[in-house]
Amino acid sequence: MNAPGGLDLASIPERIQSEVQRAIQRSIKGVEYISSSGPSLGSTPKDILSVRGTMNLYHYRPIVDEIYRVPILIVMATTNRGYILDMVPGQSFIEFLLKRGYDVYMLDWTAPKPEEKSLRMEDYVLDFIPDCIRRVQQDSGEQDVSVIGYCFGGVLSLLYGSIFSDGPMKNLICFTTPVDFREMKLFHNFADRRYFDVDRLVDSVGNLPPEMILSSFEMLRPASRAASQVQLWENIWNDEYVKSYRMFDRWATDILPLAGEYFRTITKDLMWGNKLFHGTMSVGGHAADISQIKVPILHAVAEHDHIVPYDAAKHLIPNVGSTDKEEVMLKGGHVSLVAGPNAIKRLWPKLDSWLCERSI
Repeated sequence: MNAPGGLDLASIPERIQSEVQRAIQRSIKGVEYISSSGPSLGSTPKDILSVRGTMNLYHYRPIVDEIYRVPILIVMATTNRGYILDMVPGQSFIEFLLKRGYDVYMLDWTAPKPEEKSLRMEDYVLDFIPDCIRRVQQDSGEQDVSVIGYCFGGVLSLLYGSIFSDGPMKNLICFTTPVDFREMKLFHNFADRRYFDVDRLVDSVGNLPPEMILSSFEMLRPASRAASQVQLWENIWNDEYVKSYRMFDRWATDILPLAGEYFRTITKDLMWGNKLFHGTMSVGGHAADISQIKVPILHAVAEHDHIVPYDAAKHLIPNVGSTDKEEVMLKGGHVSLVAGPNAIKRLWPKLDSWLCERSI
């Protein structure tokens, strides 16, 4: 029997029952979500080669018999944990590289202690990265090393490569790496020198609190957390969706503090002075002009990156001095470019095809 307007009255009890069952399922799954700890991340077998202060150097154990000659050192962003590149089996960039025959190392970070507030840009660029490069050389027995820098890890890699332009870096790959910091619009406004007293902040609190960094990220998309939680509730009975949500949400909120002096330099030299873009950056008295970089370089950028917009990243490839250089723009955002289903289909195969012939 149909009511006016075409409503099928006979189907109403069935539809009500369906909605009731869905509500019950949501409640059950919601309790499971709250009471469980989520999937284990960063589980690809690895050895710790060095732990020094906030620096951690890992070597992932090879899983194939034949490996490329040139090892890879991944340099993570200093605000983020490295497990974004080593989610769960089947969704791990590290696992993908190992299966493709690469010898993989990672420079990962832990939270700087209060007494490490004096860590400077020099410590990262002139000490931590060169120390890891030397250890990779010693462990692998090879002098050449390819470097992959993610986000601000890419900035550190650019600074390192411009200062140590005679080697031993053989190839450089950057993911979503900013060069023109004027185009980091919200961060630039947030750090406006007319209102933001970075000296007072660093002198008062020492290390930049992670809550402050997380808030600045969330201000880029103010409604995104609420929207994602609504989507989670709507898909709470979908175990794969929930698993993926928990992995990425954990990483997105697992923010590291930044050492105070290091943050002071980021603010003054990069945000205010835009010195990387202008070619006037120096680190510890060493000129760090990216035009001095001559090695093969690949820069992967995301079409919908809200953290590092394309206008902030597009100057990298034109400004380096390499002749073998390529920019590739792929669909996705700042995180989905490197991790998740889109990355598996797009970025990972592209990187493999670019790097394999340069790793022999």
